[in-house]
Amino acid sequence: MSKHAESVAAQSGAAPAKAVAFAALRHRDFRIFFPATMLAMMADNIEHVISYWLLFEKFQSPVLAGFAVISHWTPFLLLSVYFGGLADRYDCRKLIQIAQVMYMLVSIAWAILFFTDSLEVWHACVLLVIHGIAGVFWTPAEQLLIHDIVGPEDLPSAVRLNSTSRQLGILLGPAVGGGLMLWLGAPAGLLINAIIYLPLTIWLMIVPYTGHLRDDAPPRRAMAWKDAIVTLRQIMEHRPIVTMIALGGAASLFVGNAFHAQMPEFAHDLGTEKADLTYSALLAANAAGAVVGGFVLDGKDWLPPTVRSAILCAILWCVMMAAFAFSYSYPLSVALLFCAGALNLAFYSTAQTIVQLQAPIDLRGRLIGLFTMSAYGLRAFSGVTVGVVGGLIGIHWSLALSSMILLGITLALFAFALPAQK
Repeated sequence: MSKHAESVAAQSGAAPAKAVAFAALRHRDFRIFFPATMLAMMADNIEHVISYWLLFEKFQSPVLAGFAVISHWTPFLLLSVYFGGLADRYDCRKLIQIAQVMYMLVSIAWAILFFTDSLEVWHACVLLVIHGIAGVFWTPAEQLLIHDIVGPEDLPSAVRLNSTSRQLGILLGPAVGGGLMLWLGAPAGLLINAIIYLPLTIWLMIVPYTGHLRDDAPPRRAMAWKDAIVTLRQIMEHRPIVTMIALGGAASLFVGNAFHAQMPEFAHDLGTEKADLTYSALLAANAAGAVVGGFVLDGKDWLPPTVRSAILCAILWCVMMAAFAFSYSYPLSVALLFCAGALNLAFYSTAQTIVQLQAPIDLRGRLIGLFTMSAYGLRAFSGVTVGVVGGLIGIHWSLALSSMILLGITLALFAFALPAQK
């Protein structure tokens, strides 16, 4: 496809070429990247399952549990654009490998501290922060890498399937982590977990992709902190990109995944008094919906990468979350969470695809970082909009109110983006 045709397709908000079911899987290297990423994400969640449980047993500190959430998302808020600039400038394989090594070292450190019973609160805080930084180090470089692997024509499929592989890792992580803890014990389970990061790390040693093979832009300059503001100014005229970054940020700020932390109370109100299979099903329903939704949407080609598609899915997600907030039927609640998971993956992956397809080549990494900062970093504050406000008016009302505010913002963003859709 010519660059002119690609540009026209991007400006119209349409896919640059007619999509094919599971188009990204036609690329041999992406077929390897998909399970390798799933394993790395599963290892990430295995570590959460084991370390969070043992931290609770040792310290029983709600403050430390809250710090675990803050330390996970705040690096996305503070460092995403900077690390996006690094992805623009350097070999993305190396950046992802650095993140994987950080994850492995954190798992090994947890294992040693738990085995020797020498863990102190400051140890936990340091390891949680390193883990959070590794997550944001990984994300922008990964997006540039998949762009290199599949090219712009199959990028919508690649972004959707990459999100699906991550959700599959999130879904499997708790089960595998719990099994390792019961079978081998926590320290040995964490050492095994460090090994699970190796397939992606080793694969990156033997593939040619740097994240920049398809670029024809001049060399990038070094990234300065002020470039976050400069980058925003540079794309303010580009309504689809601005709309998608704002949509991701608003969704994270007002709802995000804060309802996961409130799930015990939702489960209690649904008649689930114990941490049994019925409670686990509520926790797993969202991730399961995202996995199934990702495969179905990519297989059926029902969702073109347009602003209209992303906003429609976001609107339906708001409705599902508001309905879940007021549901007192257990089967209905599981079904709503399942559908919400599919819609959440749909609008986030579509929004990210639009940003990547339409971003100027020399700003692509930074804009991916900016989207990551907005869509993930602002989750650090969703605990206020859902959790703290929920303490004042009840979590059912706080989740419903947050969802309805987000719905209003989403409709306003659609009106803002209309001129670019004509």
